[in-house]
Amino acid sequence: MPSIAPLPTIAVVGSGPTALYTLSALQKARTPLDITVFEALDEAGRGSPYAPSINNKVMLSNIASIEIPPVLDTMVGWLETRTDKELAAIGLERSEIDEREYYPRLILGTYLKAQFDGLITALQADGHTVRVETGARVTDAALLFEKIRLTVERTDGAASSRLFDHAVLATGHSWPDRTEIKPGYFTSPWPASALNGIRNCSLGIRGTSLSAIDALMTVATNHGAFVEQDGGGLRYEPEPGTEGFKATIMSRKGLIPEADFFYHLPFHPLSICTEEAMEALVESGRTDLLEAVYELFARELARADPDYAARIGLEELNVDTFAEAYFAERQRQDPFDYARANLAEAKGNAANHYAVPWRYAILRMHEVIALVVPHFSVADLERFHRSFKAIFVDDYASVPHESIERLLALHEAGKLSILKLGEDYDLDAEGPEPGAVLMLDGKLIHYPAFVEARGQESLSADDIPFPTLLRQGVVRKSAGGRGIALDDSYRLSFTRPLRREIYCLSLPFLLYRHPFAQGITSSHELGECVGAAILETIEKSVRADVAASEREELAA
Repeated sequence: MPSIAPLPTIAVVGSGPTALYTLSALQKARTPLDITVFEALDEAGRGSPYAPSINNKVMLSNIASIEIPPVLDTMVGWLETRTDKELAAIGLERSEIDEREYYPRLILGTYLKAQFDGLITALQADGHTVRVETGARVTDAALLFEKIRLTVERTDGAASSRLFDHAVLATGHSWPDRTEIKPGYFTSPWPASALNGIRNCSLGIRGTSLSAIDALMTVATNHGAFVEQDGGGLRYEPEPGTEGFKATIMSRKGLIPEADFFYHLPFHPLSICTEEAMEALVESGRTDLLEAVYELFARELARADPDYAARIGLEELNVDTFAEAYFAERQRQDPFDYARANLAEAKGNAANHYAVPWRYAILRMHEVIALVVPHFSVADLERFHRSFKAIFVDDYASVPHESIERLLALHEAGKLSILKLGEDYDLDAEGPEPGAVLMLDGKLIHYPAFVEARGQESLSADDIPFPTLLRQGVVRKSAGGRGIALDDSYRLSFTRPLRREIYCLSLPFLLYRHPFAQGITSSHELGECVGAAILETIEKSVRADVAASEREELAA
């Protein structure tokens, strides 16, 4: 009699958005699965960027509701079915529900947890075995010939080894073990509670993106409050006795991010710089992919917005000089004057449902160009990271209007300035004084409190936190020496005869070769890709088992 094959076993390490979308993709399975989700925190389903233990209520998410790929419900649909009491509990009024709205990270986390819990229930109802283990940190992994062994340590000190057929490392962001590594010097804005000790002093923040803005807001709201003005906009009212609180945000360019701009969804199709064109370039085997990509990019941009192309002198630019022209207009103006005008423009365009052609074209192109970036030569990838990448990041990393309003309010209250660092500066955070000392243009500036908020740094093979994988030699650096070598399905790429079904979706290890792999939409794409790869492997195995069973019956 043919034996009954055990259920395919799948470990998902982490329970944030990438894990959520991986689980959603596994819903398409034609055979029952045995799934275990490991979450190091005490609660599963939110993801650390949206967890209450990490964030402050003033920290805003970096994605509009309309952009979030639904799992069981759209975010607006889920919010609209909440009672007034439930909305009040998360700090939201029914009138504030809108598909274009940017919600606080804590509200987004509540939505993600509801989707996660509902998805687990749906998977179980479909006949899958699903366990969610919280307070369970995966501390090691080893590849065997037929299985993957994970070592799991619980918060109560218990440890165990578990065997799986497939493992998905969806651990998301990498956070430092200690945020304040010396008095007044913080290596990260998170957890936000770590910044509560900054009181009534000069604060420096390296970074000007939403992460830096959120760090600033955490400290600013500990020293005062933002108040709605009768004529619109915000005013910052400092508390008495906080005269010493002043903040400086700083970056190499010294620019404030653009305000979120209106764009059409679904995306309007591109004409020249298309997905098909990118795939053709990859298949062509050309060694000058970056130049070829830029040529298509420039043609698409000129077609989308001829006036903008003429204004920046597009015909005279190349892949190495475009970014300089792109940022030039903003750099010629006072950052706060530009932010004020840009915010007014963005609000007007949103009211009129008008998408600025050049901004909208760049936004759409970054998604198709992302298909080619992993195939760049080492030299081209370095060139891409050096300048051209910045224009796409700037375009898609626009920030909520409320964030710009808060920056302007702080500036008008005399509490905020911005500093252009350029390339020739030094920061000393190892001296005896608290915080850090900035050395710029021959001057020393001491910040008794200093926060590093430059976003997630890319990690490489040596940083993998699983010592056995490193000893096995299956974690290799990608070409160029940064990131890790992965195949097209994000499996570790190696030649040893070991179980291959271990997938790395941990953001810091992807960033070098996949620089746009950030945010919830990327989590969706990654989860869909890995979920499909796992199901394809399982279906092949099932077909092989069926064939073997049929042979056994014939032999009998």
